[in-house]
Amino acid sequence: MVINWYGEGCFKVQTGGLTILSDPFDASTGLTPPRFKADLVLKTLVSYPVPYQGTREETVTLEGAGEYEVKGIEVWGSHIEPSARELKTVYLVKTEELSLGFLGHIAKLPSLEIIEALGNVDILFIPANGTPYLEPEPAAKLIKQLAPKIVVTSFIKVPGLKRKAGDAKDFLTELGLKADPQEKLTIKKKELPGSTHAVVLTL
Repeated sequence: MVINWYGEGCFKVQTGGLTILSDPFDASTGLTPPRFKADLVLKTLVSYPVPYQGTREETVTLEGAGEYEVKGIEVWGSHIEPSARELKTVYLVKTEELSLGFLGHIAKLPSLEIIEALGNVDILFIPANGTPYLEPEPAAKLIKQLAPKIVVTSFIKVPGLKRKAGDAKDFLTELGLKADPQEKLTIKKKELPGSTHAVVLTL
């Protein structure tokens, strides 16, 4: 499995010849939108249409709660933080004997039911920015509860991003973890660390 980051909550996961894309964005962010073809697109926030230029007919886009199987990839989704203006979803994806948790735009600690459903997650994608996302202290509490093998930061400050964002270092300090920035994450089940490690990906 190979994981790349494009900024904000947008990750490209290459697994078994398939490509998963999470939270594609448009150029209004100040960043370069992804242009590759994806087999599966996960949207953790839906409030208005977000154009994705790489979509093809075979692309499956998930925008809410449910249990799905897409080309051999198992996906579970649950709504969080009900709002009349937007729909937030967290996803658990199972592929290559690995469990990936996408927390997307989470701003509050999820319910115990959701935490239990996310149990035994191997790789957790979590916002590390603070307001309007989950603050570092509750994020650290959540990570302690879930005990993922790898924590991957999202929604952090990068060159070109128009909105104000926090630094991954502050988040990792709260967690008591360190991580050297890396271009991509290449991982197999047998290579997972024995305890929680952090990963900070670069554009």
